[in-house]
Amino acid sequence: MQIPSIVPARTALVVMHYQTDILALFPAAAPALLANTRTLCDAARAQGVSLYFAKIHFSPGYPEVSPLNRNGQGIRQLGLFVNDGIAPELDRRATEPLIIAHRASVFFGTDLQVRLSAQGIDTLIMVGIASTGVVLSSVAYASDADFRLFTVKDCCYDPDQVVHDHLFSTAFDSRTTVLSLPEALSMLAGPVRAS
Repeated sequence: MQIPSIVPARTALVVMHYQTDILALFPAAAPALLANTRTLCDAARAQGVSLYFAKIHFSPGYPEVSPLNRNGQGIRQLGLFVNDGIAPELDRRATEPLIIAHRASVFFGTDLQVRLSAQGIDTLIMVGIASTGVVLSSVAYASDADFRLFTVKDCCYDPDQVVHDHLFSTAFDSRTTVLSLPEALSMLAGPVRAS
């Protein structure tokens, strides 16, 4: 494929749910995911692309979880996302915003879209765990909000490989430009458009 060009000042890398509780659920996949995503983060930082980290989080007792929310009830039963944090392997900087979400989408009930708009960001590179959860929910919203979207398949994961591959060939391909990690690194390092 022809590698697209970006305007770094108008681009953000959104790293979704790369948090310790989630990575602990997938110990076989975690090392490669963390290595890939750290490489992507460092390349984005080197080119002046903003990084935003998003995590799903709940207060003790899960007061944010409705009894009507089936996904939320499953999380509550597992006892996750109360005391965990962003994976330290990604070396999140103090200047890189942390978005706290209480639902699968990183946009629902958060100020992420306002922050992006305030910074003049119209292009998003999106990665996350899991493809059927945060990535699907957030890509659908961001597409409807008219962002120019890229997803990096090597930095996304779902325990159901068949569904993961299907999403990238259907729902994500119709809303985003799907990139491999090498393609994303070439895009970040390649010629950039003037703003």
